[in-house]
Amino acid sequence: MASRNMPAPTRLLSNQLLAAASLILFGAALTAILRGQSQWAIVPPLIWLHLATILTATALTPVMLLRRKGNTAHRQLGYVWVTAMALTALTSLLFKSGGPPGNLGAFSGDWSYIHILSVWVFVQLPLIVLRARQHRVTGHERAVRGMVIGALLIAGFFTFPFDRLLGNWLLG
Repeated sequence: MASRNMPAPTRLLSNQLLAAASLILFGAALTAILRGQSQWAIVPPLIWLHLATILTATALTPVMLLRRKGNTAHRQLGYVWVTAMALTALTSLLFKSGGPPGNLGAFSGDWSYIHILSVWVFVQLPLIVLRARQHRVTGHERAVRGMVIGALLIAGFFTFPFDRLLGNWLLG
């Protein structure tokens, strides 16, 4: 991207802090998955796909935030990250929002407020790519950071409480 010599925009949270939070989330999710090994057989394929795509995006986030930007590697990894985020949002649209504790609810078509986040992801991802292709660095960076904070970190950390699968595996 053309703005390597431009100063970084003012940030409330540094890229290093977002990268560290992403690594913590990735570690917690991976630990939960490994601890839940005895229940792997009952987890529907949709949830495994969802976990694989979000783990991919979460693992790539620190790499994307801390590496040099604007080069071929950044663009290629960016497309992988965008694809992982899109697949994560798509799979989340197929989850059931409620039901009895322990109900994994795959393929139900039941909607909840959290699904608004998936729609937001579908709106933001094309804008992230478009801004990068147009070399609108500040807009691209703000949108990516918003996605990391909202759709990855906040939503990610809320997968552990409230009697949810990863929370049960990690803390149960």
